[in-house]
Amino acid sequence: MTESPDAESQFLEQLGQRVRTTRALRGMSRKVLAKVSGISERYIAQLEGGKGNVSIVLLRRVSNAMGAHLEDLLPTIEPAPDWQMFRDLLRKATPGQIAQAKDLLTGGSASAPRRAPFCGIALIGLRGAGKSTLGRMLAKKIGWSFVELNKAIEEQNGLSIAEIIALYGQEGFRRMEQAALQQLLARHELMVLATGGGIVSEPLTFDQILSSFYTIWLKAEPEEHMARVRRQGDLRPMADDRSAMTELRNILLSREPLYSRATAVVDTAGLSVDAAAARLIDAVRPVLQNEARSFGLRSVAL
Repeated sequence: MTESPDAESQFLEQLGQRVRTTRALRGMSRKVLAKVSGISERYIAQLEGGKGNVSIVLLRRVSNAMGAHLEDLLPTIEPAPDWQMFRDLLRKATPGQIAQAKDLLTGGSASAPRRAPFCGIALIGLRGAGKSTLGRMLAKKIGWSFVELNKAIEEQNGLSIAEIIALYGQEGFRRMEQAALQQLLARHELMVLATGGGIVSEPLTFDQILSSFYTIWLKAEPEEHMARVRRQGDLRPMADDRSAMTELRNILLSREPLYSRATAVVDTAGLSVDAAAARLIDAVRPVLQNEARSFGLRSVAL
């Protein structure tokens, strides 16, 4: 029994929406996706608009270019919110761990989960949110080390982020990002961590951030993000794209549900650097006091 034309059209529209959302989560413009996948920008536009009668081979090239799993693009009944994280955990699990998970899901018993060690404060948000500037100021104020995750990735691999993506693609970069984070966590020292804007698109890595850090979303208006990155001379991945602002809005719209999982939000819209830093310091006072009491940490006077 074949599907009706309406059902097929709906499937293609949903497929296009998933491709568009995944591309935005990865922070890729349509032009960049077309270049990496080897598929014309016009065809990508048709696909995202629900008009592309895409073959499975071309769809595989699109998913590979974005460092995504092919099944994530296919419209299905919506699963549990964290299903991507569960899937990735299962792919890396040992047979013993899979058996434990199966026992728990089928009604068996399991010991209470342990709280992940507290590693400090992590800042998330789009490029231009002020993660590096404000994070450095906060770390100096409270006497903790300041780490930029992207710089840690570059140092550990001896390549720039652009070179890593060019050589290994989005998937390779995300693997290195996760490895760099694990090495930072292994230090067992308190830090203020500035993450890359797209870290929320990798379920396992982002879950590790949320469970190990007091996570703060630094939020601003799209126009402010764009103005700040332009002042920095950094427009990747939207350089020479006449629709850069539209792309940035799409990226923010796609990532907002993930950014909002942060423990706290600090809105820096319209604020000077000093005023934004003061607001960030206010946001971390409760966690510094709570963690000091819980773990016997040195109390920080703010």
